[in-house]
Amino acid sequence: MATNITPLHDRVIIKRIEDNVNQTAGGLFIPDTAKEKPQEGEVIAAGAGKYKEDGTRQALDVKAGDRVLFGKYSGSEIKLDGDEFIIMREDEILGIISRAEPQHKVRTFMEF
Repeated sequence: MATNITPLHDRVIIKRIEDNVNQTAGGLFIPDTAKEKPQEGEVIAAGAGKYKEDGTRQALDVKAGDRVLFGKYSGSEIKLDGDEFIIMREDEILGIISRAEPQHKVRTFMEF
């Protein structure tokens, strides 16, 4: 992202994570015009937080680099330097996706 933009207050800038599926499980090709826009993205930038009634800032739960889920009609689409982004309030984000490592360890024959 060549343009440096900082969202204000509780707003975040998100880049959609596109899936490269162009074909259904049955083998039908899906044209770009018929595809649903993904509801998953990466936070590119986040504001400093909104002000509470007592004048202090409430920090955001998301930060740059987080993978998030958001609603189908959330935010406003913007275009910067030819790239498409979504700017939305933090409360429009449904959740943060974390990729957990497997909890079990595969033991080798020598460890038994």
